[in-house]
Amino acid sequence: MGVNLAVTSEGAVAARPALPEIVRIALEAFPSGSDLFFSPGRPVQVGCGPSLAAVDVPGLGKLTPDDTASIALEVMGAHSMAAAKLAEEGACDLSYSVPSLARLRANIFNQRGTRAIVMRVIATTIPAIEDLGLPPHIGDIAELLNGLVLVTGPTASGKSTTLAALVDKINRQRACHIITIEDPIEFLHSHKRSTVHQRELHSDTPSFALALRAALREAPHVILVGEMRDRETTEIAVEAAETGHLVLSTVHTIDASETVERIVGLFPLNDQHTIRMRFARCFRYVIAQRLIPRQDGAGRIPAVEILRSTVRTREYIEKGESQGKTLLDAMRDGNLYGMQHFDGEIERLIRSGQVDMHTGLGYATNPGNLELELSDMLPV
Repeated sequence: MGVNLAVTSEGAVAARPALPEIVRIALEAFPSGSDLFFSPGRPVQVGCGPSLAAVDVPGLGKLTPDDTASIALEVMGAHSMAAAKLAEEGACDLSYSVPSLARLRANIFNQRGTRAIVMRVIATTIPAIEDLGLPPHIGDIAELLNGLVLVTGPTASGKSTTLAALVDKINRQRACHIITIEDPIEFLHSHKRSTVHQRELHSDTPSFALALRAALREAPHVILVGEMRDRETTEIAVEAAETGHLVLSTVHTIDASETVERIVGLFPLNDQHTIRMRFARCFRYVIAQRLIPRQDGAGRIPAVEILRSTVRTREYIEKGESQGKTLLDAMRDGNLYGMQHFDGEIERLIRSGQVDMHTGLGYATNPGNLELELSDMLPV
């Protein structure tokens, strides 16, 4: 077992296992764990569904501020740009690999004058759309030659995994040039039929916007942008979609309607009508995801909302929603176009016994209305 020697706050020299060994012990103890937590005053913990479990690491009890500071340095390694961002902004994201064991997405942040680290475990193989429990027709996105596709949802709702599955399907089916811009790189894509170049924020480029602008000069067919988080990135992504590229990205929003308003709201009032028209014309799909605990306790199951580009949805986006003319109305009526809405999907999961009613209502967009729809299942 490797060790690191760290000076404690009392001045004594203490030995602790090296980070790769800590990761190995944690993943062996909880093979289905999704996240690793390193926080001062707590032992190493693993996220297992909605709860945290402590890991017994020999030679390492409760973590000290010196422990977490040392782990943060190990994770950053030679990532000087990540270290600079941590110093300037108080938090940074980057990838971390333990060869032959795991890849992890790490977030290092300051809290109460100390360092804390949370690591998301990244699957070593890229899953297929069907393996994720997503509607199979989402795979049709891989056939698109241009336009904007957004995958949305809260943190840990599977957005990055869905995009990775789509990129892998394109990679297997088409001979084209794919550029990804990620913060950090999660899934590693090898060249298959396509040529894939992956750029990581802070290591390969200082910002999404700069990398995206450069990508337009690099003859891509498909561009993946890890997140549309600011006006400049959004403007360039829309421009890329308008000029014949397929652009895939994520937005941290809870449903399709909020996603449109978030995009529009990034722009000044006098530009919002223009961006509505541009977005309406270039978007192809907005896919919103929520992961809901299964009733049988065997992990989580995705509930997926799908908004597609049709004459009706483009009109509602361009002119804005109004009474009786909302994107939710369009999704409710859009089964023939492959559209669906959250509460309809959650109702289906409850009626099929995959999700219990109490849990499903907790994830619903409008719990009161959904409960009325399920009134026939309530005890008399």
